[in-house]
Amino acid sequence: MEFITWATSPWGRSIPTHVAWGLIWVAVIAGFFFMIVHALYVAIAAGPKAFAKNEAPAATAAVPERVPRHSLAARLFHWIMAISMFALLITAFLPKIGIQFDWVLYHWIAGLLLTVSVIFHIFHASFVLDFWSIWPDKTDVRDASRRVLRFFGKPVPPAARFAKYPLENKLYHLVVMLSGLAVICTGLFMMKRVRTIFTPRNPYLFSDLTWGMMYVLHGLAGVGFIALIMVHVYMGIRPEKLPITKSMIFGWMSRDFYLEEHDPERWVVAQSSSQKKRGLAASDAD
Repeated sequence: MEFITWATSPWGRSIPTHVAWGLIWVAVIAGFFFMIVHALYVAIAAGPKAFAKNEAPAATAAVPERVPRHSLAARLFHWIMAISMFALLITAFLPKIGIQFDWVLYHWIAGLLLTVSVIFHIFHASFVLDFWSIWPDKTDVRDASRRVLRFFGKPVPPAARFAKYPLENKLYHLVVMLSGLAVICTGLFMMKRVRTIFTPRNPYLFSDLTWGMMYVLHGLAGVGFIALIMVHVYMGIRPEKLPITKSMIFGWMSRDFYLEEHDPERWVVAQSSSQKKRGLAASDAD
């Protein structure tokens, strides 16, 4: 099976035109394969989580009953991005498996929605949120190596509790970021090949070879998103991950789950003013 489709230019050159659409099924199978392997690993081989004990009672005592995790702006971005991503996948790939409809208009509108939401997120994460919380640090790398050694039966110290995001989340975010930037950058240029209300059509902006490579990169990233989204949805509905999924809806997670999974010294949370007032009122009542 070839991964790229080719065509011959008027000058006799072979140029790439797109990815082979059989890769759609490769991505779907890869997504299901991950789900099956992960479910078997958790059920059979993973065992209970081994975290180091929290030795910071002062930090623990300051944790509120409802730990804020995602702001309203962050949650809106996530769900707008999710809607636009599903719209992009539906409009891109349903015609390729035989379900025909006028998809081009809806595809580029969804692409612009994704682009605007990602631009907002970049500025929001850089200047409002904790920008470095989503990037791996030395503790993540050390604990990942310990988990691997423990899996093979080696005696190692227990891993530290997670920061706001576990290493797996951080690596997933990195892959999604690179894939997303690939589809956005190539997609914005590819809009020059269709008529839109924003720019006139100009299919001669790049050479045939450049256009072909752009379509290949766009297609590869798009196909990759099929497996990525399948994995994301699967992890989101697993029982042990439901508190994290709920936090993307309501914005908070429980104190018990936070203390079980997260280190108050690596992810510092503070009580809001309303929570402090409730605590003072309760102590006065006592």
